[in-house]
Amino acid sequence: QVQLVESGGGSVHTGGSLTLSCAASGITYSNVCMGWFRQAPGKEREGVATIDSDGDTTYAASVKGRFTISQGNAKNTVYLQMNSLKPEDTAMYYCAIDRAYSCGYFYTTPPNLFDAWGQGTLVTVSS
Repeated sequence: QVQLVESGGGSVHTGGSLTLSCAASGITYSNVCMGWFRQAPGKEREGVATIDSDGDTTYAASVKGRFTISQGNAKNTVYLQMNSLKPEDTAMYYCAIDRAYSCGYFYTTPPNLFDAWGQGTLVTVSS
């Protein structure tokens, strides 16, 4: 059974930086897409960034140029480096994993079809 454990959330001021981590265990397949969603209070879930087994990445327009998604050497850990944080980045951040050759449908995949979700980590950005 795949499990994801997140860490790294916290509180920063506008312009600050945080790095989120998502460690996966129990993966028995080689082609995966891992990524991050976020959800702010009263708002819809929003896809943030993805990375596939080849290291190809995608970003939401709202974070492009400020956030960087990367993999650890063993590819079972994904990081989200968040720079130039804004108050509108405040949300609960969740990582998710999908058994897929690419991340083309990651943002639109129904939540129950992912192989696993992290527990969520809160990011708060104050002005």
